Amino acid sequence: MARPTSFTQQIADRICEQLAEGKSLRSICLADDMPDRVTVHRWLLDPAREAFCNQYTRAREMQADTHVDEMQDIADDGSNDYITKTNADGSTTEQVNSEHIQRSRLRIDTRKWVAERMRPKKYGSKVALTDGDGGPLVVQVLKLSEANADNPASE
Repeated sequence: MARPTSFTQQIADRICEQLAEGKSLRSICLADDMPDRVTVHRWLLDPAREAFCNQYTRAREMQADTHVDEMQDIADDGSNDYITKTNADGSTTEQVNSEHIQRSRLRIDTRKWVAERMRPKKYGSKVALTDGDGGPLVVQVLKLSEANADNPASE
């Protein structure tokens, strides 16, 4: 069966649902019943498919939220942090599974990096100084001599 190349809302919905669940577009498009990535990119660039572009954008935002949720699950899962080794005499010992711990750290760091880039205002590490309304922070510098001139009682 050939890959679909014609746009349908059903395919668009499936793509966006899987993106929101945290899957990559690459892995979604590897399925035989899904269009190629190039086809999806073509649909996103088509001015007639603005609704799909908006749906896709929202799905990508949700994908970042999913990655953040997964980070806590990965960090809390210690099920493979230790492995049981059988010694030559038949006794067993528990050992730290460093490989699994490093893989978990990599999975968290990757999700963090992706979330920061997908939704920098929400998950980025950049600190912006703003006023109470979210506008630019205004800093006023007064010279001490000017402040005293306005208030002679302070002298």
